[in-house]
Amino acid sequence: MSKRTNDFWSSPLTRPAIKSPEVRLPEMLLGYFIGPFGALLSSGIFTSILQNYFTDVLKLDLTFLTTLQLFSTILIVAANLVVGQLIERTRCLAGKARPWILLSALTLSVASVLMFIIPFEGTARMVWVAIAYNLYYAVAYPIYNTANSTLIPVSTRNSQQRGALASFTNVAGLGVMGAGSMVFPMLVSFALKEDQRLWFLTMLAIAIFSALTIFLQFKFTRERVTEELLGQGDTPAAAKGASLGEQLRAVASEKWWWVVMLFYLGFQWSGAMKNGSMSFFCKWVLDNTFFGSADAWGASQSLLGVLGAIPMAVAAVFVVPLANKFSKRIVVFWGMVVGAVGGVIAGLGNGQIVPVAIGVALKCLGSAPAAYMILAMLADVIDHIEFKRGIRTDGLTMSIYSSIMVAATPICNSIFSAILNASGYDQAADVALGTAAQPAAARGGINASYIWVETVAYAVCALLIFFFTVEKKLPEEQAAIAARHKQGGN
Repeated sequence: MSKRTNDFWSSPLTRPAIKSPEVRLPEMLLGYFIGPFGALLSSGIFTSILQNYFTDVLKLDLTFLTTLQLFSTILIVAANLVVGQLIERTRCLAGKARPWILLSALTLSVASVLMFIIPFEGTARMVWVAIAYNLYYAVAYPIYNTANSTLIPVSTRNSQQRGALASFTNVAGLGVMGAGSMVFPMLVSFALKEDQRLWFLTMLAIAIFSALTIFLQFKFTRERVTEELLGQGDTPAAAKGASLGEQLRAVASEKWWWVVMLFYLGFQWSGAMKNGSMSFFCKWVLDNTFFGSADAWGASQSLLGVLGAIPMAVAAVFVVPLANKFSKRIVVFWGMVVGAVGGVIAGLGNGQIVPVAIGVALKCLGSAPAAYMILAMLADVIDHIEFKRGIRTDGLTMSIYSSIMVAATPICNSIFSAILNASGYDQAADVALGTAAQPAAARGGINASYIWVETVAYAVCALLIFFFTVEKKLPEEQAAIAARHKQGGN
């Protein structure tokens, strides 16, 4: 495609506000912190409370929820792969990812509120929820998430500046998870309760906030690498990359790719199971009389959220220096061990808030190295594959990575719905009655979902990452890649 003037992308509304060839603070704050925070806020809330909204506010059938979330996973994975290819083929003055960011200001904000407009009853209600759910998770969210992930590598070639942008984005992700697990549950338990009108008005306000912040992200970002390629005339040589088939063959034959993907699958999906069952655990398993009332579950969930967020925030200062000194493998391995120990402490707490809180804090501290290092470990594998096969597999690898991340919530929520259904969970139970309001089987299933699934997964992940030795020869391999490029080969 030849370079050409496009009046729409040249207008004052769509021209980037960033003119500097270097990444500066306004771009970091507005483009990589405030923008992603607003865009992902609804996702953070959904991860923590959407399952509770479906079961306890809308009173949806648990079998329906299980079927919906499992079926949606197919659409979600397909959507991530398709969007990744669409972004790779986008060429315009705004770049290849930023146009999709702008589109997300509409699609993500609208889709995030549709599940809270309930105009029907009975079967029609379930059809509406199914459509709205898939518009968010299988259309709007993949468009934004894939484009947002692509922004960092195309923002600049300066690796230090890219690292700073990645840090801002990670902090934004922690912020939305904190809002979803700490702030919003208190709003639900003390104000929204089961009032569908209040739920709708609250999510509408969040949707408007998301649209504004996504537009800020669009304005305050710049694709310097894409501009560089377009400046070369967008020739076939500049745009050429490995085909999808070549990438598939390359990753399928690399054991370290499988190790890191299986590690991330266990880490991410067990975390999704924990997050989706958190409000249920605080409602029906945890002893909330610590706060003076059996129905103070929102305060308990906020406390656990705070105790989980603080260790992860503190760990952000230490993880990179420790990984540089001891290797990513060693730091992540010991993090998983600490997380598994924390899970055992929480599990043995038997619903008492003090040992559970201590265990959750330790588990979150242990998860921090994996949360911060997973993209770096994937990058190491991609370089290793390039050394062996002579091609880059960024597109396919990041599409699969994104699919694992996005599909975790619906799949694990569907499994959790099936657990609730099989254990006799009472959707009409009075939370003021405390733990006795649910049968023992339901409490046991909730307890296993919140504590033990992730604890076991951390132990398995520790074993997997212990044998992840791709870093040992990576400097020599990267030097060989650089020499190959200097010679004009690939």
